[in-house]
Amino acid sequence: MEELLNSFGQTIKEARIAAGMTQDSLAEQAGVTPRYIMAIENENKHPRMPVLLKIIRALKISADTIFYPEIQHTDREKEQLMHMIQLCGEKEIKIAAATVKALLDAR
Repeated sequence: MEELLNSFGQTIKEARIAAGMTQDSLAEQAGVTPRYIMAIENENKHPRMPVLLKIIRALKISADTIFYPEIQHTDREKEQLMHMIQLCGEKEIKIAAATVKALLDAR
C-alpha cells in the first residue's frame, strides 16, 4: 500500500503527459489550481476522492491505472479509446463498431 501511495503522483504525471495535457489544463478540468496538481505530482499530495474522480475522467484513464500501477498499461491509446467508447450512447457505439469493422476489413 505504501508503494502505491508513493507512486501515485508519478502515475498521474505520466498519464497527464501521455494525454498531452499541461498541469494548467488538468487543473482547470479538475476544478483545482495548477499548484495543487504540481503538489500531487511532485510532493506526494493525495487528493480527495471528488478531485481524484475528476482527474481520472479528465485524463480519460481507467481507475486501474491509479489503483493498480503494477499492471503494465503499455497501450494508453487503446485504454483511452475504451474509455471514450464507454461514454458513448447506443447510436455512437454502433457507428464506432461499423468504423472499426471497416478498418479491419480494409487490412
